[in-house]
Amino acid sequence: MEAKEFGLHDVVEMKKAHPCGVNRWKIIRMGMDVRIKCEGCSHSVMLPRREFARKIKKVLVKHEE
Repeated sequence: MEAKEFGLHDVVEMKKAHPCGVNRWKIIRMGMDVRIKCEGCSHSVMLPRREFARKIKKVLVKHEE
């Protein structure tokens, strides 16, 4: 399985959609844990990096440096 490349402020799609109906998340914090914020309702969720890497589907928008 390939390792997905993601960075701070990227917009990603997860395997499961958020209950609000939107499946776009923005990465707002990275470290041992990754905090993502729903683009629809602005709810934020913190996941361990390993779990996040398993649940991510693809990177929709890469943040330009």
